[in-house]
Amino acid sequence: MSKRFEDFMHDNNEEFNEIEPSADLWGKIEAQLNFLDQEQEQPKKREAKTFSLGFVLKVAASVIIIMGIGFGIYIQTQKGTKGVDLAAINPEYAQQQVRYASLVETKLTELKSASKNDPQLYKEFSAEIAKMDSTYKKLNSDLATSPNQERVLRAMIRNLQIQTEVLTQQLNVIEQFNQMKKEQNNETKNI
Repeated sequence: MSKRFEDFMHDNNEEFNEIEPSADLWGKIEAQLNFLDQEQEQPKKREAKTFSLGFVLKVAASVIIIMGIGFGIYIQTQKGTKGVDLAAINPEYAQQQVRYASLVETKLTELKSASKNDPQLYKEFSAEIAKMDSTYKKLNSDLATSPNQERVLRAMIRNLQIQTEVLTQQLNVIEQFNQMKKEQNNETKNI
């Protein structure tokens, strides 16, 4: 310390000693120290956080946008799996598939027109074709995820071949049925 400050303290020591703190001052200090010790010992209670309406709306909008993007990506991937390029798997099989699919369509059209006279027979025949067509659609949906796409494509072509054969047989049955009706009508007219 500086010499002047020490001299000042020494000369005015009596004046400093005259002013004493009140008796209850030490009690107040001790009470505050005890209170601080108790606060530190007790776990602090978390205050309830409140969020503003603007903050909640921003979070909700963000969640909706993220979910929308995710849904959009999901839809795009689903569309991508449906449109498998058959020519990329095997161009020859792709041509066969197109040929048999168009043949099945034309035979179905012939079957509809040929069986106008007997709707019950058409209903039975179309039920059989519907079963085979559902198998074809299942194979088509499995094509995108199959590890052996060429094999699934061959199965699809085979299914179309069988549909064509069945439709041809059905058309022959209807033709024979109509021929028999004509013959019976001619016989009854002759009698």
